[in-house]
Amino acid sequence: MITIRPVALDDAETLADLRTDSREHLAPWEPDRGEAFFTAEGQREAIAVALDRDAAGIGRSYVIADDGRPVGGLVFNSILRGPYFSSCSLGYWVARAETGRGVATAAVGLAKRVAFEELELRRVQAETLVHNLASQKVLERNGFEPVGLAPAYLKIAGTWQDHLLFQALDPARD
Repeated sequence: MITIRPVALDDAETLADLRTDSREHLAPWEPDRGEAFFTAEGQREAIAVALDRDAAGIGRSYVIADDGRPVGGLVFNSILRGPYFSSCSLGYWVARAETGRGVATAAVGLAKRVAFEELELRRVQAETLVHNLASQKVLERNGFEPVGLAPAYLKIAGTWQDHLLFQALDPARD
C-alpha cells in the first residue's frame, strides 16, 4: 500500500541510499545535484531545510512509502495563502527500482487530498518537462489539467528548460 508521511531527520540514510541508486535515472528530470546531496549528511541538511520551510508554512516534504518502506519523495513548494490566492507547487520523485508500478500516481492522489483537505488550498500546480510523458500521465490520472507552456521555466540537468504547467482545483473551494 502506497502512503505518504512527513519526512524526518531519521530518513537521511535511507533517502541517501535511494538517491544514490537512482542518481542516473533521476538526473534528466532534476536540477544538477552536488556530490554532498547523495550522502546521509547531505540528506540531513536537505531535510533540515525542508523542516524549516514547513515551520514557516511555505513548504512541506514527504516520504513516499510502499508498505512502510521509503520509495520516493514528494514536496509542496511555494505554499501561498491569501484572500485572493491559495496555491502550491507539487513535485515528486520515485526511486529507479520502483517506477512503472503506479507509485507516483498513488502518491500524487494522496498529495492532492492533503493539499485540499489538510492544507485547505484551492489550487495545486505541477510542472513537467515537455518530454516527460510519464509524469504528465501521472498528473492527468489524478485530475490535473494542462494550463500552458512556461518557457525556460526551471534549470534542469544544467539547462533552462521549457515546462508544461498543470493544475488541479478543489471544487469544494469555488
